[in-house]
Amino acid sequence: MKLTEKLALTALHRVDPETAHALSIRALKFGLTPTPGPVTSTRLKCEIAGIALANPVGLAAGFDKNAEALAPLSQAGFGFIEVGAATPRPQPGNPKPRLFRLSEDRAAINRFGFNNEGMQVIAARLAQRPKDAVIGLNLGANKDSDDRAADFARVLAHCGAHLDFATVNVSSPNTEKLRDLQGKAALSGLLRGVIETRDALPRRVPVFLKIAPDLDRAAIEDIAEVALETGIDAVIATNTTLSREGLKSAHRDEAGGLSGAPLFEKSTRVLAQLSELLAGKVPLVGVGGISTSEQAYAKICAGASAVQLYTAMVYGGLSLGADIARELDAQLARDGFANVAEAVGSKRADWL
Repeated sequence: MKLTEKLALTALHRVDPETAHALSIRALKFGLTPTPGPVTSTRLKCEIAGIALANPVGLAAGFDKNAEALAPLSQAGFGFIEVGAATPRPQPGNPKPRLFRLSEDRAAINRFGFNNEGMQVIAARLAQRPKDAVIGLNLGANKDSDDRAADFARVLAHCGAHLDFATVNVSSPNTEKLRDLQGKAALSGLLRGVIETRDALPRRVPVFLKIAPDLDRAAIEDIAEVALETGIDAVIATNTTLSREGLKSAHRDEAGGLSGAPLFEKSTRVLAQLSELLAGKVPLVGVGGISTSEQAYAKICAGASAVQLYTAMVYGGLSLGADIARELDAQLARDGFANVAEAVGSKRADWL
């Protein structure tokens, strides 16, 4: 991280987290952030669900909720970008304050509640997206919807022409009863509706499923079964957690989803279990607690074909994604892997 980025982070940490987040998006739009361009090599180039990636390090949903900074983010060194979540109608989300830094834990708690400008505004921005980037959209449901399952399909139908992938997000803890859709029967029905909508699009858009880390073995087995039965293209493991185990920060008891460093082990264990159950038939994206190249590499060795990060940038800056990709390249070379795909699942047993 350069001195200018360190100074900027210090300044951002002096204002409330949601204001800091808005300022970071604005800085991106005005060209005031690091944009190293694509980070790639023969070792880092890979594929997930038929999508070619320059490198396997992605930006998780939630940072650019409204697809405002697609052009600069496409030059920030990430192999892929996920924006959103988008809901059919705009919604303000939950009352403020709703985002909390847990600096002592290198973590954050949010209870945003799918605040976004709605699928029409987001689709208009996606229509102007850079064509050389890999961009996906996290699909959400309106809080007051009469048919939340149908909301996911509506957003995909409206935005699908501009996407490289779409993620069904039933794992946010901040919309009441949303996680109930992770149950086997409800999830199967929801995904079938989304896939039917996808199949009616002029161009096939891979559909990913994002799951929670707070699942027992039986629920993980159900997720694996549904993934295989419905034919989804990938599973993202995992979203934020409701656990507060081991936290030290003053905001540890705030309601919402916890992300960042404390989530790493929990999410990686869920990832490894899914990897074992799916046996390579459905690829996995590992997310949760990644702040170093070693942690990204660990997720890959546990079974992830690609990884995502977000919260770590609160503490490590926007340059973190590119730095992790470059360091991952060196680690793969050190261990004799000609390509990152060779490392996927190579140390899964360590996490089971």
